[in-house]
Amino acid sequence: MNGPSALHATWFDGRSSRPRPALLQLVPGRDGPALRLTALDGAHEVIDFGERDVGWPERWSARRPPPRVVVDLRARGSLQIDDVPGWLAAVAAAGRRPALAERMQTRWRVLLAVLLLAVGGIWAFYRWGTPWAAAQLTRAVPLAWEQRLAERALRELDDGVLRPSKLPPERQAELRAGFDKLATHIAPPLQRYPGYRPPLTLQFRSGLGPNAFALPGGTIVMTDAMLEHARVVPGTGEAALLGVLAHEIGHVQQRHGTRMVVEQGVLNIGLGLALGDVSALISTGASVLTGLAYQRSHEHESDCFALALLRQAGLPAAPMADLLLGIERSMGAPSRRASAAPAASAPPPPRAEAAPPGIADWFSTHPDTAGRAARLKAGAPAGC
Repeated sequence: MNGPSALHATWFDGRSSRPRPALLQLVPGRDGPALRLTALDGAHEVIDFGERDVGWPERWSARRPPPRVVVDLRARGSLQIDDVPGWLAAVAAAGRRPALAERMQTRWRVLLAVLLLAVGGIWAFYRWGTPWAAAQLTRAVPLAWEQRLAERALRELDDGVLRPSKLPPERQAELRAGFDKLATHIAPPLQRYPGYRPPLTLQFRSGLGPNAFALPGGTIVMTDAMLEHARVVPGTGEAALLGVLAHEIGHVQQRHGTRMVVEQGVLNIGLGLALGDVSALISTGASVLTGLAYQRSHEHESDCFALALLRQAGLPAAPMADLLLGIERSMGAPSRRASAAPAASAPPPPRAEAAPPGIADWFSTHPDTAGRAARLKAGAPAGC
């Protein structure tokens, strides 16, 4: 026991308060070093501990070593070692590898690498994992649940900002006929969720500016002001309205309203597991910004759907693009959108004062209406 790995130690056996002199030896093993303890107080008690039977002390900075090392022996008490350099040499000779947490505390390069991997993992979860998981989970959401959610949301809107439409019944019937005809061109390749066929209904309301929005389960609402803009903006008319409706049908078929609810739930659970207990301010801010980002993705998907549906129906996309630009100019805000997000729990945002483009882009689901319109005219919306 007098080899180079033998160290003198003080043993507190957990049965009495009397310190006992002892000798310890670290023995290399396949699963990690084992520890052999020999009492030197006349009892000559010898105990062998496996690697998992020992509470190994964590590493520390080489510049500030502790005055002594304490080794936890679980039910057998503990060892106190005053020869710190000898302990380090014995541990190294026995081949014990420090845990990742220990290396993060003693090597800044390891800490930096782990932080970079963690940030990359969170970003990948946010950018790809959350939308993918939400798209899969949405398959299990019943259509009846979506329809109940839409009915409740529309009642709240009717009690708040929306008013009954002032359009003549004949005009409403005419637009619904065009809408129904457009819906007949939804081919299987356009259906992201096979077998999902919600009944599409078109309703009209006033009380808001030019807008159209889709609720989960198939309800689409268009405002009187949207029809008025299509009447006065050159080159738009009925074809532009059908383009807007094709876009909103895309929100329904892609189940964007439901996916937004699921995405926020998945994101909040994921951030909670990754970051632990974060403040309400951070949680709310993350939900707002990521919600806007996901809505932008949904808007791109709906533009792609609208273009494909219009082609299927033999209709042009240019009038829709001209209508977007016309509304943009009339609203006087460079980042004002023309069609609402598919959120089912809140109405489209009220008109706000124009903000600097850089700031407004962060808080808009359509940060580049001019570019979007140009891409629609060219037949190549973003993300298709």
